[in-house]
Amino acid sequence: MDLFSRIRTLFTRHYRIQTLEKLEVIFRSFSLTEKTIFIISLILITISTLSLLIKINDTFLVEIPAYGGTLNEGIVGTPRFINPLLAVSDADRDISSLVYSGLVRATPDGNFIPDLAERYSVSSDGLIYTFILREDAVFHDGTPVTADDVEFTVMRAQDSMLKSPKRLNWEGIQVEKSGNKEVKFTLKQPYSPFIANATMGILPQHIWKTLESDQFPFSQYNVNPIGSGPYRLDSLTKSKDGIPTSYSLLAFNKHTLGTPYIEKINLSFFQNEKLLLEALNAGSIESASNISAQGVMELKNGTTRIIRAPLTRVFGIFFNQNQKEVLAHKEVRRALNEILDKQAVVEKVLDGSGTIASSPLPPTVAQKLSEDTDTDTTASTVEDVLAQLKKSGWNLDSSTSTLTLSPKGKPKTLLDFSLTTSNVPELVDAANTVADMWHSIGVSVDVKIFEPSDLNQSVIRPRKYDALLFGLVVGRDPDLYAFWHSSQRNDPGLNIALYTNTKADRALEEMRKATSTEDSKIAYEKFNKEVSADIPAIFLFSPDFIYAMPDRIKNVTLGQITTPNDRFLSIPNWYIETEKVWKLLSNEKN
Repeated sequence: MDLFSRIRTLFTRHYRIQTLEKLEVIFRSFSLTEKTIFIISLILITISTLSLLIKINDTFLVEIPAYGGTLNEGIVGTPRFINPLLAVSDADRDISSLVYSGLVRATPDGNFIPDLAERYSVSSDGLIYTFILREDAVFHDGTPVTADDVEFTVMRAQDSMLKSPKRLNWEGIQVEKSGNKEVKFTLKQPYSPFIANATMGILPQHIWKTLESDQFPFSQYNVNPIGSGPYRLDSLTKSKDGIPTSYSLLAFNKHTLGTPYIEKINLSFFQNEKLLLEALNAGSIESASNISAQGVMELKNGTTRIIRAPLTRVFGIFFNQNQKEVLAHKEVRRALNEILDKQAVVEKVLDGSGTIASSPLPPTVAQKLSEDTDTDTTASTVEDVLAQLKKSGWNLDSSTSTLTLSPKGKPKTLLDFSLTTSNVPELVDAANTVADMWHSIGVSVDVKIFEPSDLNQSVIRPRKYDALLFGLVVGRDPDLYAFWHSSQRNDPGLNIALYTNTKADRALEEMRKATSTEDSKIAYEKFNKEVSADIPAIFLFSPDFIYAMPDRIKNVTLGQITTPNDRFLSIPNWYIETEKVWKLLSNEKN
């Protein structure tokens, strides 16, 4: 009997007794060559079978997020007030958003979901918001979150002695607790964006209640915070001068929205973007946010990916017609607007990382409220603009190459003014680029640069500028009242164009009271029509938010960004580690 006949016999005969012994006898009867061929065949069959089983198994497996991993991120600035009522810098707000949680949480798509609150309701007249707290909501020290904590936090935010940046959001709002888990807010009039106020982080009353408002800024808990957010403080390192240089945060396993997948976040602080980018290129950190367009060009780390998201900010030039009479001429403001090549400004200043703005709202927000979102990016020619100005009596002075207006019997008026902005590279570049475009039609522009803090205190608050190149942070809700209502012309109002128009005022008030998207659209169209006709400002661009991070961080969703800490809105769902499970079990694991 040949070898193959013997093998066939081995696999096809039915051995009823002493099977193993007979197999052994057959195997021993093989020659050395036959044994070798048999063993190789058996190995190949085994490998093929295992491979087939693995493939079959893989078809029933899915990859899902797993807990673990560390994210190392860099931030420009130094945290001083990791406190939702006192946070003023990006570093403050970044850590506060990770450590603290509010009654609701904003989502990247612009909606709000319950966080510390299990649910909430709004009365039919839009005046009363009622929140029911989750029974399992606790602070990082294990203390339950109660209505007392919510009431305490809001009342401190309202305290003028504390000087909280959140005070204006809560002014005139009555807070009332009912029992241990219910809190009610009563408004004086309907205000549809109010729900955004409920994202404010809640302080643990048992820690802060012994401090007077004037003592809040000096508490150790501003640098060693205890909140109820997705991450809790693990450790903190300081320089020899006692200044925080890094924070280490751990995922909070009792977070109301579930334990975050990424186990640990290390945050390191840098004095400026240059040092931040050096650390990113060196690999000592792996992610950084709010990077400038120029900074992106300096990145050399091949494992870093760039994520862009629209910022809800509008940068523009705001005219102070009260200070500079020449800017009170509408034909002048129109000419200044029409000669600008805004796309060229975006390309030169932002390296294309931005969108042209044509209205008081950021383009991505305006799209939701306006039927007409087309933006004309074509600048008028010098000849056309000069021709229009000439009709109003403006002519080029051959001796000065400056436009002048010479009405009969009145002194000659030169078209000259100053353009003021902050000492930020992009804004300085934008101011000079705009000034050059205006020079082309004979406008004399003096660009003035101020340090950010000095600009706010010495220029913006007293309204001492002719024209101001500045950015307005609009936010998720299209509430433009603070920026454009005539009642907000003086400090602390933010109407830096000192705009006055009764029709526009009424439209802004209607926007605040709107209870539906359609009502908001109608009110915004009325307002935008007035602003477009009056030209109190020139809207330039809305920049992109730029976030550099490693490819290994998955499921990152940014959406619209109001302030840099908004990048963390979806951080509980980010992940690094993964595991494979059977499809039937994947829903249970998630």
